[in-house]
Amino acid sequence: MDQVFKPLTHKFVAVLNKKIPVPNLMNALGHMAAGLAASYPDIPAMRFDSYVDRDGGNHKSISDNAFIILEADNSNKLRTLRISLMEKGIHFVDFTSTMTVGTYFEQQQKTRETSETELEYYGVCLFGPIDQVNELTRKFSLWR
Repeated sequence: MDQVFKPLTHKFVAVLNKKIPVPNLMNALGHMAAGLAASYPDIPAMRFDSYVDRDGGNHKSISDNAFIILEADNSNKLRTLRISLMEKGIHFVDFTSTMTVGTYFEQQQKTRETSETELEYYGVCLFGPIDQVNELTRKFSLWR
């Protein structure tokens, strides 16, 4: 099968709170990435593809788009990013500390009982046009 190169127009970015322990961040990243894909209205733009190795092994549903991991100094930086994403209409999913304790039912209840200004953000995961995403995330550093 002949392949044709198609330039990328979108990218994924996760911005994670560097003050949170890495195991907790990996959990949050998994939830955010799954939620982002599940809720995006134009799945073909995410360019999920199968990568086939020389032996015919099929490695399914890998995006052709970049997925960049950045770090935020704290929860407030993520809150500010979240607000900017809403203002610009960029698709995103976030994850907070209220989503980590007890059952999913208890987590939903704890989130309902917590005002937005009191939420501790673990991360924000977004997908959108490269130029718009870069504009909103350029102040964050690559995850180290």
